[in-house]
Amino acid sequence: MTAPAAVLFDMDGTLVDTEVLWWETADEVAAGLGHRLTDADAPEVVGRAVADTAAHLIAVTGRTPAALPAIADELTGSFFRKVEAGAPLRPGAAALLAALERAGVPFALVSASPRSVVDAVVAGALAGVPFAFTLSADDTALTKPHPDPYLAAAGRFGVPASACVAVEDSPDGTASAHAAGCAVLVVPSLLPVRPARGRTFARSLEEVDSGVLAECLRRPEASGS
Repeated sequence: MTAPAAVLFDMDGTLVDTEVLWWETADEVAAGLGHRLTDADAPEVVGRAVADTAAHLIAVTGRTPAALPAIADELTGSFFRKVEAGAPLRPGAAALLAALERAGVPFALVSASPRSVVDAVVAGALAGVPFAFTLSADDTALTKPHPDPYLAAAGRFGVPASACVAVEDSPDGTASAHAAGCAVLVVPSLLPVRPARGRTFARSLEEVDSGVLAECLRRPEASGS
């Protein structure tokens, strides 16, 4: 079975259990603005870039757009401190990354988090993992849910996006990879992701090996487990 030309991993909620930390961060910042997050806020927070969440907080609290840079800086700084204090790997992440390394399948990190947060996680929970490269929200003109990050990653490998498998946990991340043309393996965390053609589902990375990733390319129809 043909292996992917490259595997493109999301970071938050996929390899590292940081989505809860991001929600806590957004909730604390929102509370300081007089708003408590509820499930209704989740689509604008989970898997979203800092600027997107900051814009949402401005909208729900009635602040002016001029407040966006300060709110974005507060979100970034608080999240960075939480991540730096410790962010555990998701179950099965270490084993899957090690298996890909042994098999010689190249892989990269494609995140919607700021560069400072990506670098902190790569130096901490993901220390020693031989990513070919890492992409952050700061490295493309548009980040998830736009296709730019995954198109850029495939371009860095010199292969078409359709030859790559993206591993994602969130609706926005999945939409980004799907729009770029990647086969997508979805391992949901905080929010459900809709089935669609080109998306394969797993309950945990513990269920995933190189065969599962290769099967994602072979089966374009929606599938699940």
